[in-house]
Amino acid sequence: MRTVAIARRANARQGWRMTATAPDIAIRLRRAAFNRALADADLPAIGPLLAPDAILVTGTDSAVIAGRKAQLMAWKREFAAPARTVYIRMPEAITASPVEPIALEQGRWEGVPAGGGDRLASGIYSAKWRDMGADWVIEAEIYLTLA
Repeated sequence: MRTVAIARRANARQGWRMTATAPDIAIRLRRAAFNRALADADLPAIGPLLAPDAILVTGTDSAVIAGRKAQLMAWKREFAAPARTVYIRMPEAITASPVEPIALEQGRWEGVPAGGGDRLASGIYSAKWRDMGADWVIEAEIYLTLA
């Protein structure tokens, strides 16, 4: 039940706009699905959200996690941690390219204990998405820890 509350809180904070474009809505829905997967420790739900060669640069130590497989392994380790942290991404802006099937998501993130409690860390992020025809996938994400 706690994971559902975390996902709902994240979705409520994402600031949906009445003037949203199709890419904006699609990417926000995909981000909400990613937030739910993280809250529920649902590893199979994360794979389809990532491009095969997706890159993630972490917020604190700038570790580079290259490739979908490597990211799934990192999330698997995170999900198995006794004191698991749930990461929530809250998009503030989606900018779609008018000339290529790509978009940039910018927003805030926070990490909270899976069992409840105060925020452990937070910051800002950017994510590059690509429209693969059927769905948008993440090609790259970079995080900055601010607190």
